[in-house]
Amino acid sequence: MSVTVLPQSRPLTADDLSALPDDGHRYELIDGTLIVTPAPSWRHQRAVARLLRALMDAADGHLEVLAAPFDVRLADDTVLQPDVLVCRVSDLTQRNLPAAPLLAVEVLSPSTRLVDLNLKRARYEAAGCPSYWVVDPEAPAITAWDLRDGAYVEVASVAGGERFAAAHPFPIALAPRDLVD
Repeated sequence: MSVTVLPQSRPLTADDLSALPDDGHRYELIDGTLIVTPAPSWRHQRAVARLLRALMDAADGHLEVLAAPFDVRLADDTVLQPDVLVCRVSDLTQRNLPAAPLLAVEVLSPSTRLVDLNLKRARYEAAGCPSYWVVDPEAPAITAWDLRDGAYVEVASVAGGERFAAAHPFPIALAPRDLVD
């Protein structure tokens, strides 16, 4: 299974995206282009669930930890659904997060690897998302970037049982292996 970019006659908007059916696929917009992603594997979902639990246990009360599908509206033509996000409760609307989250996390799948490592990372960076993590469940590994002076700087790259100690959006320590084994 792979990411599908559907042909379209014009750039799409967030309003166009909200009119699409709820059919089990993940629909995202990047610069007006519709990206359709198939359902993820069980290993991917295990990593998401374990990361979600760890982040929820460590989060402050004024922060919300959410899993996809949930829209993050970075611009009228860019709406993403990170696998996991952390944001301020006060920034949420009933339907979406109309701003960059404090943390966006993508768990890699073979079909999403290039989009997650390149396109999404660049969009979160441009929108001012303070922290972006990528989890590779196959390695297993975590790579993390923090925003400094408007650009992402890699702050960690750990694999297996190595511990990743994050400071943002709150202190937490994770080992990639714990997310998948």
